[in-house]
Amino acid sequence: MRSIVFLLLLSTAGLTSPVVQAQEVPAFVFGDMLPDAPELAPRGAYGVGVRTVALTNPDQLDVLHAKDGQTPRYNRPITVEVWYPARIPAGKAASVSYEQVMGTANDPKRPLIPFSFAGRALRDAAPDPGTGAYPLVIVSHGYVGSRYLMTYLTENLASKGYVVVAIDHTESTFQDAGGFASTLLNRSLDDLFVLNEMGKLGAKTGRTFLAGLFDADNTALIGYSMGGYGALNAAGAGYSPQAAKFFGQLANGSTALTSRTTADPAYKASLDPRIKAVIAFAPWGMERGVWDAEGLAGLTLPTLFVGGSQDDISGYEKGTKAIYEGAVNADRYLLTYLNARHNVAPNPPPAESLRPGLPLDEYLRYAEPAWNERRINNINQHFVTAFLGMHLKKLAYAPYFELPEKTTDGVWKGFKPRTAVGLEMRHAKP
Repeated sequence: MRSIVFLLLLSTAGLTSPVVQAQEVPAFVFGDMLPDAPELAPRGAYGVGVRTVALTNPDQLDVLHAKDGQTPRYNRPITVEVWYPARIPAGKAASVSYEQVMGTANDPKRPLIPFSFAGRALRDAAPDPGTGAYPLVIVSHGYVGSRYLMTYLTENLASKGYVVVAIDHTESTFQDAGGFASTLLNRSLDDLFVLNEMGKLGAKTGRTFLAGLFDADNTALIGYSMGGYGALNAAGAGYSPQAAKFFGQLANGSTALTSRTTADPAYKASLDPRIKAVIAFAPWGMERGVWDAEGLAGLTLPTLFVGGSQDDISGYEKGTKAIYEGAVNADRYLLTYLNARHNVAPNPPPAESLRPGLPLDEYLRYAEPAWNERRINNINQHFVTAFLGMHLKKLAYAPYFELPEKTTDGVWKGFKPRTAVGLEMRHAKP
């Protein structure tokens, strides 16, 4: 399958892009419903458009080239993918091909292997303005990953009346993976930068396809793994002194992460009131001392945590669950996939990952040993829809979270008979 991804150019004339001929509607895409999908998982009523936007964050700290405590600066390029409610013209197929790679840049044992996969959206489609400005959702991938790692969710949310922006975090993608220090510093900074840029592009007086389409004052952050690490920090969970020390060891003595710690005045000043809710899938860092009690107490926004009880990357009891328990000032939920490991957020394994001779890790970047990943995707679609519906659209979706902790203890609203198994839901208030 061939794939073409076009970068939209930002100019005084707005965003422009070439015309793409529509493809046939794919028979299956990531995020399609299984027969046992819960109630809120199916797509909404809107058609879905998709565009690629190239951004630049000027004069940023280049921690990968820090030396002797000195950190040079660079203009940091950031590519984002935008999914949005769209008008699909008669005779056009809502079909797109996403270009991706397996492997990891700069790792000779895992060479980059291009592949593509189908989506159910129309590239460059005209936006559907609907009845008012849509909420904004910013999505952050893991290390390493890409903006296409969770298309089952990004397309789904756009069909339900959200503008969804997924970030390619520079120096943290499959194609440009660099030292871990860049990821540690830049995740929350990228989230906040993209929010600011989207706010400009979505202004009613703007001249881009996004002008007046969404309300940046009504934004949620979704992050997976290192994306969860950054989203929580952007939302108020300041890092600990131990995190800053760990960062300095990786970044040749750089103190740049200090500005994201709880005690630094610049950190509190950076918090953005436009962010209204957070969803953190398997957030990394708690087992490394990234947060202490004071830092977690700074999280006051409604938060949905999602984790696997056997997560061997971010940890569960001392990882995701410990963050949930420590965020004492947030109205928070914890959805647990029993016996799942770390992959509770990405698309299912692509067909190319089944090729003989590939490193097993190319498959294990997506797969769960004890779960069907498509089933996880449908459950995530259901609960993310409910959570964002409550907090960004003020819909009466609270009953979907008013559940017995264990599925064995009673019926879970929205689940078909005999299907609510292998899950736990916890809820704690400030």
